[in-house]
Parts: sequence; C-alpha cells; structure tokens
Amino acid sequence: MKPHALETVYFDFENDFVDTFRCIPMIVRYKLDTSLIKLKLPEWVKLTVAEKRELATRPCFTEPEIMGYRRFLTQLVAERCGKTVSELPPVDASWDTLGRVPEEVQQKAVEYGCVPLTIGQWIRLDVLRRFALVKLSRSGHEGKNFPRALKEFGIGRS
Repeated sequence: MKPHALETVYFDFENDFVDTFRCIPMIVRYKLDTSLIKLKLPEWVKLTVAEKRELATRPCFTEPEIMGYRRFLTQLVAERCGKTVSELPPVDASWDTLGRVPEEVQQKAVEYGCVPLTIGQWIRLDVLRRFALVKLSRSGHEGKNFPRALKEFGIGRS
C-alpha cells in the first residue's frame, strides 16, 4: 500500500463520537491500514484520550514513520491491554485507484438513493475522503454515516 501524508482531519459525520474518541476516527483507521495493524474496539477503549489523540496526529507517511507508529501502538496495546496487537494482511487500498470508483462505493450510493459517483467526483476527493467512502461502504460499518459523508463531501442525492 502506498501511504499518504495527511493532515489530522475529523469529519463532521464523526462528530457524535470524536470529542470523546468513543469510536476510532477515520484518520486513525487510515493509519492503522497503512501500518497493517488491526486495533479492536475493546483495545481502543482502554487507551487514554491523550493516547488516542496521539494516534490521530502522529505521522505515518514515510517508512520510518510507519515503523514508529507500529512500535508506539504495539507498546500502547501491550501496556493498556496486556496483549500483542493483531496484524492486518495487505489491505485492498481501492481508495488509491483513481481510474474508477470502487464498485462497493457505487453500490452503497445506490442503496441510499444517491446518484453513483462520477469519476470526476472521485478524483476530486482527497485520499482520506476516498478512504472514508470505501470504509463506510464495506460491511461492518455503521451505514448511516455513508450518506452523511457523501453530503459532507459535496456529493448530492439523486
């Protein structure tokens, strides 16, 4: 996976949990995928707010930064949870593909009564917004945030 340097951004659709960090924000999810670590919610809730904020703001772009992020998170989980972190297999980073909108995103848009995204809309989104749409379109994520994300990103309904 090709990592991207990102500003620390919290989306409006995350507002109901980002103040308390009750759930893992997209910026952290992106960095977890980049560093190939699976952080489970029971592990996340044992971290302090300061540690969660550090995971959101800590650089995770260059190879040394990614390794440092992995070490930092591995140590946190060992200290707070008494266990080792789970590794992720290589991730299907369809958000990095600009030549086409991922089918799962198109299907989710139709499911919520939205017009499928055009390639132009997809290309204009920054990598974190594309990442968010892909993640929100996959099973296991709260569906109500997908249409909220589309609206926030300026992609309207049909």
